Amino acid sequence: MGELLRFSGRSFLDILEYLGRLTAFCRQILDAIIHGRFFPRLLFRQIVTIGYGSQTVVVVTGAFTGAVFAAQSYFKFKDFGVESSVGALVSVAMCRELAPVLTGLMVTGRVGASMAAEIGTMKVSEQIDALRAMAIHPVDYLVIPRLGAIMISMPLLIAESIAFGILAGYAVTVIGFGVPRAWYVHHLLYHTELEDIVIGMTKGFVFGLLIVIISCYQGLAATNGAVGVGRGTTISVVHSSLAILICNFFLTFFLNSLFPLGSQ
Repeated sequence: MGELLRFSGRSFLDILEYLGRLTAFCRQILDAIIHGRFFPRLLFRQIVTIGYGSQTVVVVTGAFTGAVFAAQSYFKFKDFGVESSVGALVSVAMCRELAPVLTGLMVTGRVGASMAAEIGTMKVSEQIDALRAMAIHPVDYLVIPRLGAIMISMPLLIAESIAFGILAGYAVTVIGFGVPRAWYVHHLLYHTELEDIVIGMTKGFVFGLLIVIISCYQGLAATNGAVGVGRGTTISVVHSSLAILICNFFLTFFLNSLFPLGSQ
């Protein structure tokens, strides 16, 4: 029992220490936003890398998630004779939960790992020290462009995921299973509200911030050469994914208190 308590206490203190370091890093980012230099060319380059480069994986994820969710919903709703309501369920689920969370996780695996590895390689090869020697702050040059790019890209990626998920659900349910198109579209449009889309965009915005903060911090904290870069990359993906899932839980309660489901 004593060993378990010691382990729990050490783990809790490690988490608090890590959160404290992230908070200090967030303060550096805020100072850079207010007082730092802006590199527009780097921002546009990161928008292409993060936004345009992630479209394929996001579209495929959204489409097949919507298709599978529609099929599973249809199999159960058919027992109650309400197959036409599948569209509403798929649309609301994609907007509020599935598209933001799955897009965030996919972007974490693709972009977050790349950020941590790239910045970590620069750190261990002393390129970041070279930036400081040229009077360029690493946060201004490396973090702020990525932060701005993901703040712009994530809502658009989530919108794509929602759209293709709904289209795939329509194809599976209406074209595949023969559900009447008019009733399917009626339920979809009637039960999908602007608030559902706002919730998805808000979650995506927050998830994007988490990905950049954690991934860039792990890159800047990398040590011990290639081994440290690999370890930091793995930690960035794991911690970003966990942060997305945990924050999604609290955001769901907070946003649903502002925009209750079925409030129209």
